[in-house]
Formats: sequence, C-alpha cells, structure tokens
Amino acid sequence: MAKNDYEVIVVTSTQEQRSKSEIAESVSVFGQDEIEAVLPGHPSDLLNRAAGVHVNNLGGEGHMTSIRQPLSTAGVYLFLEDGVPTRPTGFFNHNGLYEINLSQAAWVEVTKGPGSALYGSDAIGGVINSMTATPTEETSAQATLEMGGDNWQRALISASSGIGTKNQAGVSYNRTQSDGYQEASEYQRDALTLRLDSQLSDAINAKTIFSMNQVRQSGASGLREDDFNASPRSNYFAGDVGARDVDAFRLSSELTIGIDDQRRLTLIPFYRHNDMTLMPPWMVSFDPNQQRTEFETLGLLTRYRQRFEHSELITGLDIDRSDADYHERRVIVDSDEAGVLSRITDTDRVNYDFNAIQTAVSPYAQYEQVIGDWRLSAGVRHDRFHVDYSDNLPEIVPEQGIFPGIPFPSTHLRPASQSLSFSRTTPKLGAIYSLSSRQEIYASHRHAFRAPTVGQLFRSGASAGTEGLAPVTAVSNELGWRLRQSAYAVELAIYDLQVDNDIVTIIDDEQVTRRNVNAGKTEHQGVELGINAQLSNAFSTSLAFSRTRQRYRNFEYVCGDTTCNFAGNDLPRAPRNMANMSLAWQPAELDSLRLEAEYNYLGSYYTDETNSARYGGHQLVNFRAQYAITPNLELILRLENVFNEAYSAYTSNQVGSSELEYRPGLARRGVLALRWRL
Repeated sequence: MAKNDYEVIVVTSTQEQRSKSEIAESVSVFGQDEIEAVLPGHPSDLLNRAAGVHVNNLGGEGHMTSIRQPLSTAGVYLFLEDGVPTRPTGFFNHNGLYEINLSQAAWVEVTKGPGSALYGSDAIGGVINSMTATPTEETSAQATLEMGGDNWQRALISASSGIGTKNQAGVSYNRTQSDGYQEASEYQRDALTLRLDSQLSDAINAKTIFSMNQVRQSGASGLREDDFNASPRSNYFAGDVGARDVDAFRLSSELTIGIDDQRRLTLIPFYRHNDMTLMPPWMVSFDPNQQRTEFETLGLLTRYRQRFEHSELITGLDIDRSDADYHERRVIVDSDEAGVLSRITDTDRVNYDFNAIQTAVSPYAQYEQVIGDWRLSAGVRHDRFHVDYSDNLPEIVPEQGIFPGIPFPSTHLRPASQSLSFSRTTPKLGAIYSLSSRQEIYASHRHAFRAPTVGQLFRSGASAGTEGLAPVTAVSNELGWRLRQSAYAVELAIYDLQVDNDIVTIIDDEQVTRRNVNAGKTEHQGVELGINAQLSNAFSTSLAFSRTRQRYRNFEYVCGDTTCNFAGNDLPRAPRNMANMSLAWQPAELDSLRLEAEYNYLGSYYTDETNSARYGGHQLVNFRAQYAITPNLELILRLENVFNEAYSAYTSNQVGSSELEYRPGLARRGVLALRWRL
C-alpha cells in the first residue's frame, strides 16, 4: 500500500487514470516501490497485504483466492493485464495469476466486490489488474538473482530504452525454478513481456504488449491428518501424476486517439492463445484422467470518453471470439512400493473430445456528474454470449453412461452438439461526498454475474442436463470512508453481497457421483480496514484487517433418500477474520538499509457445508532486509515463516466424510538476492 494515499492514481475502475478519491469502490494499489520491496515469489506474498484479500499457496504458483468469497476454484474473479482480460469468459482457471508476471509489474490494483459496468462476467468477488512497466526514454536495466531453500532459483531481468524520438521499448524476463516444498513437486516458469510505446502523431499514441508465460509444475497432493502432522513434506504423487503444463500467449495493442482536449477514443485489438495439459490432482482418487484444453481468441475492446464541464461519459463495445478444443482421456494410476501414486497407464477410452466456439458482444456506458461536493455515477453493461458446441466423439452411449471393460464405475455423460446463448444486463450506481479535500465517504450499488464455464456446460460427468445451467447473479451494496493526512491514510469499507443461483458440485452415492447444479443463495457481509502510517522519520507501518460472515441463505437438494438443507450454515473455507500488519525501519542516517517485519493472520473456517469440522487458522511472520552496497548494487534477504509455523494452506473434506485433507504450507525458508541497476 502506498503512503500519502491522496496521490494514488488508479485505472481499473474507469479504464483511464483517475484519482482514487474519485472512485466509489474499495481499491487496493501496490506501487512499484512496494513490489520491489516485497519481491513476491508467489502472488500471495504481495496480494495478502490488502484488506479483505487472501491468496493461498498451493505449490509453485498454484493458488486459490478469497476476496469477499470463500477460498475455492469458482470463477468469481477477473484477472487483467493492462486492462485486457487474460482469459475469456467461460475459461476461468483459479490458478490464473500464474499467467501474469506480477513480480515485475509496475503496479497492481485490486478492486474488491463486483466489477464496474466496464467489465462483465467473472467479476463477482473482485478484479485484479496488473500493469506492465512503461519503457524509459533513457537506457535502463535491472537484474535480480535469487537463491534460497527448496532449491529456489530465480532471475528477474528487465531493460528499456528509447528508439528514435517517438518510441520506447521495454523487455522483462522471469525465470523461476524450485524443487518445491513437498517431495517430487518441482516447479518451473518462464515469463517474457515485450512492450513498445509509440507516438504515431501529436494526437495518436500506441502501446503494444506481447506477454508469454510458460509453467511446468509437478503434482502436489493434499495429506491425511497423520501425515500432515508427522511428515508435511510428504506427497502422494510422483512422476507425472497431478502435473500440469501451461503455455499462455497474449498480444495486444492499445491505440489512443485524442480527438481534442475533451474527447478520446481507445481501441485495443488483442489475441490470446492458451494451451494447458493437466492431470487434475483432485480427480485422481475417483476419476483419473488427462486433459488438454486449448483456445485462441481474437477480440477488440473499444472505449469512447467525452468530458463536459462537470460531467463525463464513457461508452464502448467489447467483442471477443474464442475457439476452444477440449480432449480428455481416461487413465489408470497405480502406486509404487511406498504407496505413492507414480505410474500412469493410458487406456483406449476417450471421455470427452469437443469444440466450443464462444462469441461475446458487450456494449456498456458509464456517466459521472459532479454537483458541488457530490460526485454521482451510473453505469450499465449488457453481455451476450453465444456458444456453438460440437461433440467430436462417435454416438456410443452405453447404458447409464458406463463404458464396459474399465474397472471403475465412472459416468461421463456427453451433451449432444448444440448452440447456447446467455445474456445479462448489469447496472451500477455510485455516489461520493467530499467532506474535505482529504476525506470522503462513498456508497455503491453494483450488479454482477458469472456465466457457466465451458467445462461446466459440456464436461457433464454424472450431471444430466448441464447445458441448462443458468448464470450466477450477484448484487452488492457498499459504504466506505477514506481519510488522508500527511503522515497517515485510513480506509474503511462495509459491504453486503448477495449471490443467487450459484453453481455448486453435489456429491452423493458414497462419494462417487458428482453433479453440477444451480443451487442456493448465499450472503457475504463484512468490514475491511486499511491503515498506512509514517510513524517517524525511520518507522512506517501498515495494517489490513477484515471480518466477514458468509452464509447460506438457501441451499437445499436431494441427497440419496433424504433432503440436505444447509440454510443458515457458514460457507465452507470462508475465514471469519484476516489480517496483515507490517512494520518497516529505514533510518535517515542509514538510508541504504531497510528492514521489515510482517505478520499475516488467517482465521478459522469450516471445512464443509455441514459445519461439522473446522480448521483453526494460522499466524505467520515474515522478515525482509534490503541493503544498498553501492548506488547500483543491493543485497536483499527474505525470510518466510520465521518461526517455522506448521500450517495448512487449504483444508477441506467432502460432505459426509469426516476425513480432512490438508495442503501443507511452506516451512521456514530463506531467500538471498542481489539486485543490480543500470
């Protein structure tokens, strides 16, 4: 979080630079200084410093996110890079942040709650927007080399320079590898970003970005309680069991046309290509398979902004066409002499082979009016999706979907080839009242929705009629207060988020049959507090705290011979309390040295819908030190989990089962780095 918050500029809420004091939403901003001080090895290292945000570490850069939602794999977040969604609607991946190079971002913004009228599906819990660094006119370069525990090795290299008088080019490269905390959980990534900023004329500027992220990650399993306590580095997987390979490429060019001082037109054509091969670790025990998902997208984001004397109008049209192929093969997994699942045998059975072409057309408009000390805003967006789905497998459907000759009672229902359409209109209202030049209160009313993913619609499993799944809808109301003084800044937000028609997975038939259905209404209420303060010339501190209550308003379905009803229960994996606090020391007489201690707290939560088991939460302490050896060379130390706390990054159990599964968190680990600047 930045000091002197009144100077913070954000772009996510309006897609143009705007003072944070003019935004009727809760937005956390991490500037380049903070990113370089934290040197995040995982997205959680940075994002967990924001009030109301928790990202867990599932190994490598695998993660789940909790922003006004439980920790889950649900597609309720929108991940952006320079305002361009990294994935199309219908292809959400909860690990999606590893397709963005956060470690070398110029700044990162987290908008909490439903996305504004400028964004569509998936932005229920929040929006995370990573901004690439602007190339410098003068030649500059930077290299950071790291080594640490678990054979952690990373090189962060960047350079930029002017090209002629009207172009600046920049490049950044991230090479990371680690043996992983658990046994046989190796991880490797390569991330490359190229950016070219060009002044095409006095009125036209262009920003072209190429982004490549390649991830190779071995499988890491959850552990039974006895193994979690006795040998947390254990791993029930080895070899290629549970592994994933990801190749994500994006190319975009933002063309900004200044028609005059009041009018601006922005056009962003973009291309995405994503290829992921995955053996889902959560399916190894009941439906082992290997999946390959590949999609490519052509899209265009358009935005027209016109300013008047005391008002502003933003309107635009987003178009996105994605062509996806999905292929899934049934495999058999066997264990070695030690009981570790390490041998994969392919079968002749193809569970799924289909193509889905999705076209999205989304017009939107947002209007703001300033009346005295009031700033009022209203926006609306209409999203329409059309999906053409083609099943490529022959028309062979044995009784009840069971294929003979396979020693496993699995069902893989396949919808017939068809076309589907979804549409949704989402409005937004906001109001800000300036109490003074450094203090304001705000209120917002926002709608959001989440379209069913392609996998939920057409990878049916045991669920008949999944093509009839309806979008999830949400309505949020929020009140906030912000105060900025020369030595401190305070932010407070209170929110109520109601979610209807949620898509959930129901498990029955002795933990074998899993069905995706629209079931239940949930409510998410909470308060978030953020404080940043310069305590003295040497000491500064930050505090991020949130308290939430997330419950089922209605969740009833037939399970076996009875009816399960969890209305009134807390949602599983929804921590009540989260906190992060840091204290930094940088004395004026020794400004080449900076020390920081960080405290991270995750409160307890129930592990399933019945609220019969609970994870007790955990507390972690991290330490960072930076020392400038010369003006161009810096020595950096990160010590993670200083007190070697044994904790679980994610704890869960299936409904009807008392056996908990724990994902072990990192033990104490030190990382030493050298950073050189030109």
